[in-house]
Amino acid sequence: MNASAFAETLRDDHETALSRLGSSKALYALTGGEMDAPNVRRAAHDEATTAARVFAEWADSEDDAAAADVFADVAADAESHLDAIGADAGDPDATRPLYETLEGFDDTHARLGGLVGRTLATKKTAEQLVGFFVGDADPQSASTFRGLRDDYDDHLDAALAALDDACETDEEWDAAKAAADATIEAAYGHYVETLESMGVKPKNVC
Repeated sequence: MNASAFAETLRDDHETALSRLGSSKALYALTGGEMDAPNVRRAAHDEATTAARVFAEWADSEDDAAAADVFADVAADAESHLDAIGADAGDPDATRPLYETLEGFDDTHARLGGLVGRTLATKKTAEQLVGFFVGDADPQSASTFRGLRDDYDDHLDAALAALDDACETDEEWDAAKAAADATIEAAYGHYVETLESMGVKPKNVC
């Protein structure tokens, strides 16, 4: 296994889930059906706040120096996203299953795999945020959110490179894959449950 094959396998294994997390229904679920600019910004602010906290904690507690640097960079980017988003969301939702899943990882390989899974899932939603502001005729905000989306590409590349360095056995790659699987499944499961609680069928991609 190598990083390229790892990412390709994840995308193949979770093709349906990632497609649906990149649909307009994902944004509908994220905002609780309140798809206006303030609520979209608050949802993005909530995501960035929680990400900054989790990855900063990982950076502080990680023994692998290269992995710790990756986590620190992701946390710093999340902090910068808060300023770019420009919304005060109050207390973030700390019970989001994706982050509850991530917080259960304390092994380097699982953490890096979890970061890859989280990045693949949240980048899909970030693409919808860009589309929202394009449709809202707000090119400045659309450009801001493109920058946030593009940061996910950097995070993915960094996490995969760190995995390539950290994983020396099939068992270590398997641990990373299991963590990535669990993270994507947590994000998708929350998406499905949220839509169903709102009386919306999650199956159709739109």
